[in-house]
Amino acid sequence: MWAQPNEQLRPRSFPTTAALKSYDRAIAPTRDIAPRVHRLGSWFVNWYVVEDEGRLTVVDAGLPGFKGTLESDLASLGFGLGDVDAVILTHSDADHTGVARALHEAGARVLIHSADEPALRKPGPKSGDASPIKIVPDLWRPSLLRVVVSVISAGGGRPTKVEDAETFGDGDVLDVPGHPRAVPTPGHTAGHCVFHFTDHGALFVGDAMCAYNPVNGRRGPQLMPHAMNESNALAAESLDAIAPLEAEVLLFGHGEPWHGGAAAAVEQARAAASG
Repeated sequence: MWAQPNEQLRPRSFPTTAALKSYDRAIAPTRDIAPRVHRLGSWFVNWYVVEDEGRLTVVDAGLPGFKGTLESDLASLGFGLGDVDAVILTHSDADHTGVARALHEAGARVLIHSADEPALRKPGPKSGDASPIKIVPDLWRPSLLRVVVSVISAGGGRPTKVEDAETFGDGDVLDVPGHPRAVPTPGHTAGHCVFHFTDHGALFVGDAMCAYNPVNGRRGPQLMPHAMNESNALAAESLDAIAPLEAEVLLFGHGEPWHGGAAAAVEQARAAASG
C-alpha cells in the first residue's frame, strides 16, 4: 500500500507520541492461522511466517518499526532470526518491506519480482493512479487518518532499502521453504505478485486485494482503494489470475483471513468495485 510520501503532502504537525502509540495497536503473533503459517503485525498491517521442514519463509515484512519487536515476536512462535531462510515480497511498498533488511542482515535471502526491485533498492513516491496527490481528497476520512498515523508512527515514511535483493519472474516457483509459485498480479504496483503455497493450502495476496479498506474501513475481499493502485485497470484485470487458484485460506496484507475460496473472494471484490 504505502510508498515513500511526497514531502509536500506531509502534515505540518503530528499527534503526541502517546497518541501515535494508541493508533498503532499491536496484535499478538498468531500460530497456525493456517497449517504451519503464522501471522504477525499490527491491527492494520499483516506479515507472515511459513514453516517447512523446520525452516522459515517470511512473506512480506511489515513496517520498519516492527524491527523493535522482531526477535521477541519470532521467539513467541518458537523461532529465532537464524531460522529464516528467505523473505519473499509481494511488492515494494514500505508497509510490506519493513523488516526485510534486518532479516537479510541476519542471513536471510530477500526476493522480489524484477519489476519492483528498483523501488526496493531506491524507494520513492508511487506513480500513475497512485500518485500521492490522488489520496488528498480522502484525507478527511477518520478511517484513513487512523491508518496514516499508524503507518507513519511505525516508520512507513522511512521505507526500508534492500540493495542486493534477488529477483524472480512471472510464474516462477521459488527455491525457498514451501516452494511457492509467484503469480503475477500487476496493478497495485508493476511487479506485484501473489504467492501460492499449494502444500500449505494458502494464497498470500499482498495488496492485490485487501480485506480491510484503509480509506473507508469496509471489510471483506475487495480491491485496494483507487488512490493506492498504480493502475486500477490492471489491478481489476489481475483478479482473473487469482480466481482459479485453489487455496483453503487467502491471507491479505490488510484484513482478516478469508476461508471461502479464491473464486468467491474475487467475485466479492468485483461486486464491491461495481457497487
